[in-house]
Amino acid sequence: MKNRSRTEIITTILKAARSGTTKTRIMYIAFLSYAQLTSYLKLLSENKMISYDEGTQIYRTTEKGLKFLDMADEISDMFTKPEDIKLK
Repeated sequence: MKNRSRTEIITTILKAARSGTTKTRIMYIAFLSYAQLTSYLKLLSENKMISYDEGTQIYRTTEKGLKFLDMADEISDMFTKPEDIKLK
């Protein structure tokens, strides 16, 4: 498995929480340890990209987080995939 960038991990977490999910589910989807997940969730919460409902214990991606995902997708689309490049 290749090393993932911080942006890739954050994108995975935000996508997982798009429709609301638990901490455990995010941890499994993003392939993170509990300590790593806690650190990322704190960062995302401080930057208001993810919200937490204490009553249901559910994390949800906020509007700001959704904007981040849209921008990340746009940037990803700017780069061509190796299979798209044709040899002359």
